[in-house]
Amino acid sequence: MKHRIVVLGAGYAGAIAAGRLARRLHRDDTQITIVNADDDFVERVRMHQLATGQHLRRRPLTDVYAGTGVEVRVARVTAVDVDRRTVALVAEHGTDEIAYDTLVYALGSTSADHGVPGVAEHAYDLAGRPSAARLRDRLAQLPAGATVLAVGGGLTGLEAVTEIAEARPDLDVALAARGALGDWLTAKARQHLRGVCDRLGITVHEHTDIARVDATGAVTGDGQVIPAQVTVWTAGFAVHPIAAATTLTVADTGQIVVDATMRSVSHPDVYAVGDAAVAEGPGGKPLRMSCASGTPMAWQAADAIATRLTGRTKIPKAPLRYFNQCISLGRRDGIIQYVTADDRARPALLKGTLAARYKEFVCAGAAWSVSRPILYPVRRHRIVATPTESLATTSMSPTR
Repeated sequence: MKHRIVVLGAGYAGAIAAGRLARRLHRDDTQITIVNADDDFVERVRMHQLATGQHLRRRPLTDVYAGTGVEVRVARVTAVDVDRRTVALVAEHGTDEIAYDTLVYALGSTSADHGVPGVAEHAYDLAGRPSAARLRDRLAQLPAGATVLAVGGGLTGLEAVTEIAEARPDLDVALAARGALGDWLTAKARQHLRGVCDRLGITVHEHTDIARVDATGAVTGDGQVIPAQVTVWTAGFAVHPIAAATTLTVADTGQIVVDATMRSVSHPDVYAVGDAAVAEGPGGKPLRMSCASGTPMAWQAADAIATRLTGRTKIPKAPLRYFNQCISLGRRDGIIQYVTADDRARPALLKGTLAARYKEFVCAGAAWSVSRPILYPVRRHRIVATPTESLATTSMSPTR
């Protein structure tokens, strides 16, 4: 009987993990299934581009995995039973249930409203293609002089507000940040960021907490009203509640707690990658939700699964660290902030047009690697133990 590997989610982490497993394991011994709510791979790092009406290339998952042996199931995951090793699905033609021997949980994250009243009813987000498309349609309806407010001064907020301001210079665009503008960046990067906001006509509200959102804008913690016909909520992400409803060990955030190989600390047949997992990075700091974290996490999980199932003992170590933060500031400007392994800003940076090109190269490269899962040299290994034996006899201790 083939070893059944089910990957939940085809974002960057899930899609890369499935492709890497297909390269590592012999298809005569394994049945790899990837489950995703969309029928194609979505470049989540480009949702601000979609929101401003730019065309994004579609990559059907059936094309991505053609010839790899990976089966694509288009369905929404509604529950996971880690004791019975089953996953409940809802698809176009009804409900279903699939069983697994090894599960890779990569369901990612969605927008977090942090309990702020009115966000769910009145704000738009960029957590996925449907929400970005809704924002695109709403922005297209706005007349010249209309007001747009982006809430959240992190990477998503900066990219969203600059993209909107560049695409629609006729709008009155503002950003509300809880801290100072780009306060985690170096002084030179902050200076460049402020110059870009000035050039694009973006009003920046620093040290501003938003206490409520309504149809006419946002109200700050001290009662100030920031008018906005469209409010874009970019103040963080939260994971789907499915994992927390299982017997898996999860953190307070609902993320699955994993060891250094991305294996659940409570269930050895479950691995978690990307935003859905909380893993320890350099300096003992949790890896942040990002494509920069999800990709090496996917490499690590796939290599660990392949190593354990094929009877080998030395698990390769993926580079679970950071090198830079890539920030697009519209299509012609950007900042590449080089960072330490644990994500602290270093003095070195790129800015301007060169940084914009660098960021585009990174985004295009990430999508390219997903869409060509077996272009690299393929060395498929045979499983040498039964699923139960291979999982039960391999240590769960960290490999780093």
